[in-house]
Amino acid sequence: QVQLVESGGGLVQAGGSLRLSCAASGRTFSSYVMGWFRQAPGKEREFVASINKSGFIPYYADFVKGRFTISRDNAKNTVYLQMNSLQPEDTAVYYCAADLSSRVVGITPDYWGQGTQVTVSS
Repeated sequence: QVQLVESGGGLVQAGGSLRLSCAASGRTFSSYVMGWFRQAPGKEREFVASINKSGFIPYYADFVKGRFTISRDNAKNTVYLQMNSLQPEDTAVYYCAADLSSRVVGITPDYWGQGTQVTVSS
């Protein structure tokens, strides 16, 4: 079992920044690919970013390239999502996810966090 707890969400004005964190426990953190997804009201959950087990290979959805950065610290069992130039359309609940396979592209999470709300005002 893996437990994932997100933090760092909140309310920010358009153009602002937030950094989300996801703390993992229950299993060797470096044994799984990590990712971030989001779900806006009335929409399906969508992929945002993922990162491989060592932290050297990130992968992003097209709509966040150049604005968001995913990273991980295996010593701290934590994955981060730095979000810059936020826009109102980025408003969503952001979920951390863990995938026990080695896929960075097209991850299929085995575990999910509870989510953290990000609201971007115009």
